[in-house]
Amino acid sequence: MRLNRRQLLVLGGMGGLGLAFVGRGLSRPVTSPIEFTKLPSLPPQPASQDLVLRFVAIADSGSGAKDQLAVGKAMANHHQSHPYSLVVMAGDNIYDQGEIERVGVTFEQPYAELLKRGVRFQAALGNHDIRTANGDLQVEYPAFNMKGRYYTYREKSVQFFVLDTNEWQPQLAWLEAELKRSDASTKIVYGHHPIYSSGLYGTNPEMVKAFTPLFKKYQVQLYLNGHEHNYERTQPIDGTTYLITGHGGATLRSVKRSDWTAYSTSRFGFSVVEIYPDRMEIQGIGANGLVYDRGSVPLKAAQTA
Repeated sequence: MRLNRRQLLVLGGMGGLGLAFVGRGLSRPVTSPIEFTKLPSLPPQPASQDLVLRFVAIADSGSGAKDQLAVGKAMANHHQSHPYSLVVMAGDNIYDQGEIERVGVTFEQPYAELLKRGVRFQAALGNHDIRTANGDLQVEYPAFNMKGRYYTYREKSVQFFVLDTNEWQPQLAWLEAELKRSDASTKIVYGHHPIYSSGLYGTNPEMVKAFTPLFKKYQVQLYLNGHEHNYERTQPIDGTTYLITGHGGATLRSVKRSDWTAYSTSRFGFSVVEIYPDRMEIQGIGANGLVYDRGSVPLKAAQTA
């Protein structure tokens, strides 16, 4: 029996769940040992004139429900006191089936104030997004600013590499070529699915094996994702910090802690990342506008393999 593409995706997702449950709760991937840098708790660093870039990151946001609206309002309020020009969207932009007809209630209304102020959104595809037209209509939607299913773009000295992690294997060669070509001082990769996680789906051993050597070799400082409906920030693992920001508006799920977890919580909100020449500041901010997590990561170059 020949399976069509949708059936293959469903079966692939079930296989991924199996791997996730095997990996859940692991503090070490099954492929090789890791080295993580346990950073001390640091007081907030004052904002300074050497700020290179500030951006906001969200995922699993497109519910159109009151919690998403509250997060969108908090994002707009934060913009007033801490201006930013970019919002990274790490997938599941439109629930439940990725129908572009719902983009008004799941995107345009919750972020109307930010859009009015000229803030740009850069989206990746989540597993719910590909349920309609394989996500093609979202790729074509102008306000998501997608240059394809996977693409790269640059903001000052920071380069972003956006993946479609629904089918990430064919993108590995492209990612390595783009990382090798890049002369950006800060490299950030994002996609929908987690690599390291203490949540429902857990650490993905296949993604650890495929991606972490590239991140180490080409000095990727940050990987952003959703899929887990919570917030989790890791200590730097082989030079890369992993940030789950899947608390943008969909139903929350619980999250535990692993050896490498710096902070984890299950509450609605968004993430703020500030890049400085010598460090990366990460904040988790709730729908009430209050900061509940703050981490400062030195931007020391990762050691090459």
